[in-house]
Amino acid sequence: MRYKWFSLMSVFVLLVVSIAACGPSATEAPAAEPIEEPAADEPTEEVAEEPTEEPSEEEPAGESVEIRWFIGLGAGGNPEEIEKEEAFVEAFNAEHGDKYRLVMDIVPNETAYDVLKTQIASGDVPDIVGPVGVRGLASFEGAWLDLSPYIEAANYDMTDFPPELVEFYRFGTDQQLFLPFAVYPAVLFYNKDLFDEAGVDYPPHEWGAPYADGDQWTFDKLKDLAMFLTVDADGNDATMEEFDPDNIVQFGYDATWQDIRADWTYFGAASFVGPDGSAHMPEVWRDAAHWYYDGMWTNWFVPNSSYVNSDLLAQGNPFGSGKVAMCPTKSWYTCCTQDATNYDIAAIPSYEDDITSELHADTFGILRAAKNPEASFAVLGLMVGEYAPDLLEVYGGLPARVSQQEEALATMAENFPDLDLQVFVDAMSYPDDPSHESGMPNFLKASDTYATFGGLYETTPGLELDAELDKMVEDLQAVFDEVQ
Repeated sequence: MRYKWFSLMSVFVLLVVSIAACGPSATEAPAAEPIEEPAADEPTEEVAEEPTEEPSEEEPAGESVEIRWFIGLGAGGNPEEIEKEEAFVEAFNAEHGDKYRLVMDIVPNETAYDVLKTQIASGDVPDIVGPVGVRGLASFEGAWLDLSPYIEAANYDMTDFPPELVEFYRFGTDQQLFLPFAVYPAVLFYNKDLFDEAGVDYPPHEWGAPYADGDQWTFDKLKDLAMFLTVDADGNDATMEEFDPDNIVQFGYDATWQDIRADWTYFGAASFVGPDGSAHMPEVWRDAAHWYYDGMWTNWFVPNSSYVNSDLLAQGNPFGSGKVAMCPTKSWYTCCTQDATNYDIAAIPSYEDDITSELHADTFGILRAAKNPEASFAVLGLMVGEYAPDLLEVYGGLPARVSQQEEALATMAENFPDLDLQVFVDAMSYPDDPSHESGMPNFLKASDTYATFGGLYETTPGLELDAELDKMVEDLQAVFDEVQ
């Protein structure tokens, strides 16, 4: 496969470097290498829903209520994280112990999915789960508490969250299943040296703004720019007849460390699961597949698998190699390129007048079967509210709360003084909904199915692409049928 993956745990640790006040400086960032996403964070089946009780209007009375906090589906299991979590819990309980007593239940990431599934089945459920990303949340579809009545009963202030993130955490339902916490929005990383060498203007930093020449900033415009920035060993660019595609030394564009769902989502948010639950190929993704495939095998501005995994492109870290001009990816990528590349960040182009910034986002959830939902929501509200900066120091990420972003950006600017960090903040208004990490029937096998297609089109020129896409959908349907 062309793309390797960071685990969520690796991403969190790396983001502590870039954002958390207690993290090391940018020059101390480890040279990380992407690894496989743990199966514990993958959706495999739907969990049966249980009735939700309406919240009472009374505060917990008498002895303090124990709130069990399950940690392991995402970050939180590393020794340095555990030490900080223990300090957080001690401080939290010292301040709120008369009402709530927070107790950690830490489970190794590789077994966390199975452990939580067993706990739910037995009725011995934790109250709060997290931090966890979209994949982990989708692993337990139907098991999460609708927070809407608790938000209303507590008169919980939601105005500090961007409305797009609030909607994102409805997951396509009429329920507010989660509250925003930490986000990793996607932007366009670009290599300033390669642009300067070619004598072309940088991509626009303002979302929805035109390119410097007045043209709309679209994926077609990006393609033209990327072809000009793709160069062979003789100095010919990909717009020239003399260009040699077998001897490319610099590429214009690559979506680093992302699978095909992520690649295609920059053209528009969609899903392989149709409205009726059957497998289908969204037209916007079909368009994206053709754009990428032509980019690899006809226009040559996107590196194919052989190039991606070559020494030229740092054996799987193309943009970090300094030989790729533009790369759309999430904010956590600041971990892995600053030492090799003089870069800045810009807005994602539009496709058919729509702009999509993919979002990696982490939060905490309350299970429907939680024994103390009112108290759990009260604690959750504090964790993603006034205590959010403390927890972001543990896990990294940009704060979803608008009121906390200025301080977080000031801290991040100490490590990245040359980046236009406002681009990250503005990206939060364009999240992909549905998420490119959303669930599918028979998820693990379905993921293998579309990954097989991804490997085919990244390694094989001359495909009848539409026929191969249709075959992939047929294969996905067969996989869906196994569990339906």
